[in-house]
This record gives sequence, structure tokens and C-alpha cells, in this order.
Amino acid sequence: MRENITEVLVGAAVVAVAAGFLWYAAGVSGFSADRAGYDLTAEFRSAEGVTVGTDIRMSGVKVGTVTALSLNAETFRAEATLTLNDGIPVPDDSTAVVSSEGLLGGNFVEIVPGGSFDNYAEGAQILDTQGSVSVVQLLLKFVTGGDEK
Repeated sequence: MRENITEVLVGAAVVAVAAGFLWYAAGVSGFSADRAGYDLTAEFRSAEGVTVGTDIRMSGVKVGTVTALSLNAETFRAEATLTLNDGIPVPDDSTAVVSSEGLLGGNFVEIVPGGSFDNYAEGAQILDTQGSVSVVQLLLKFVTGGDEK
């Protein structure tokens, strides 16, 4: 009888630790249910390396997440929905840039704030964008001497 109680307690502790780990992982990865924020859209020539869940950063600080990514069939550009945290104003002359953390690092969307006193409203589109730069194409240009014919 005493052995059964010990097994039940150990099993309950394992389940509690697993639930705590899942709760922590969901919060860190951005999959939590409380996504307070507002949406902006941006179209990129190339969104290589950007997926749903990619960080959005301003000055190196995470301020949101990419929540949708699709191809605009009319312009053939990648259309991203950027969900920014509430309380993070974005000047309406800001630039959205697909940046890389380094040669082997992942990509993220960086918002470079402009100097305007007016901010984007929810649902607005960031018009000034810069897509990702392919490292392979840059290396190929360097190796071939930059001649693309």
C-alpha cells in the first residue's frame, strides 16, 4: 500500500514538472493564448528565412511576432502580418527590414523607426520595406567577380 502511494506521488510530480515545462515553452516561444497587440502588414521582395513565429525587433528588443505569411498573387511579393505588442508605437515613416543575426544565425524582422510624430494605426501597411539578402548569392557574386549576365 505504501509503495502505491509513493508511485502516485512520483507520477504526479513528473506530470506537474512536464506541465510546467510546456507552460514555460509556450510562453517563451510566443504560442501563449494572450496575444495582446495590434497588426501591421508589410510586403517584402524576398522574405527568405522568415516564417510564422519569427521575432520582430526594434533596437534589438523583441516587440512582436510574425503571425501570417503569404504570397500576394498580384504583386508576387511576400505579404507578412506583423503583430506588435500593445504600447509599442511605430512611426508612420518606419522601415521594415528582414535582417540576419549573423552568418549562421536566424532571420528576424527589424523595424527601423522613422522620425515622424504620427504612428501607424492598427491594420496599416508599412510601405518602406527591404527584403532579405541571400548569403549564397552574395558569395557567388564575390567568387565570380560580380559578373551576372
